[in-house]
Amino acid sequence: MAAADQTQTLWQEYQKSNDPELRDRLILTYAPLVKFVAGRVGASLPAHVDEQDLVSYGLLGLIGAIERFDPSREIKFETFAMARIRGAIIDELRSLDWVPRSVRTRARQIERAIAALEKELHRAPTDEEIAKKLGVTEEELDDSLLEISRSSVGALDELWSPAGGGGDSIALIDTIEDESGLDPEVSLEQTEVKEALAEAISDLPEREKLVVTLYYYEELTLREIGEVLGVTESRVSQLHTKAILRLKAHLSGAAREPAET
Repeated sequence: MAAADQTQTLWQEYQKSNDPELRDRLILTYAPLVKFVAGRVGASLPAHVDEQDLVSYGLLGLIGAIERFDPSREIKFETFAMARIRGAIIDELRSLDWVPRSVRTRARQIERAIAALEKELHRAPTDEEIAKKLGVTEEELDDSLLEISRSSVGALDELWSPAGGGGDSIALIDTIEDESGLDPEVSLEQTEVKEALAEAISDLPEREKLVVTLYYYEELTLREIGEVLGVTESRVSQLHTKAILRLKAHLSGAAREPAET
């Protein structure tokens, strides 16, 4: 409790003075948060990506979060900062362009195929239907999903710009209500994203919904989820990637189409 009080006092002093020395003390206080986020992001990256590099990128996000944080919004700093730390890491990785263009292209193709099929069928399409839409076999679709999963750094942690382009970008995972926490006032755009995401998750096939729940809310590893489902880690990775592509396709469609009245 004493540590929390000291941190609160530090924030109050920094908000009044913008003293760089106080800012540096806040950076040291929240540095473990950067390491945590870097570890989560790094878990889905190829082995050659150095976690210390991710930490360096994330520190830039932490500094920006400290400088922009507004305590009057009644949002926990950790929640506010994690989205910006992830965003800084992902932006830097994208600037390095380490993901092959072919993988990005295939991910967009699958996302568009899912969106088109959902609009046509009014339900989540099966693997067979997705493969047919793409003109590939189900085995080739599985291979593509596995390759995409190995290069994915965004998923639900990816920053999302509200429809209309106004306001700050937010992480999709942070738009889901935490019933045990504060209920800060949110913009209409953020509310729409939250509702669309909840609807999209509820429409996922059961196994994909379970993977999303276990990974993002129970914080199980892909290996642990595989043990729960009785499948291999690579199969869980495919299910996770497919779920994320479905969610992105659903949300992209929701952002493009006006709500019915």
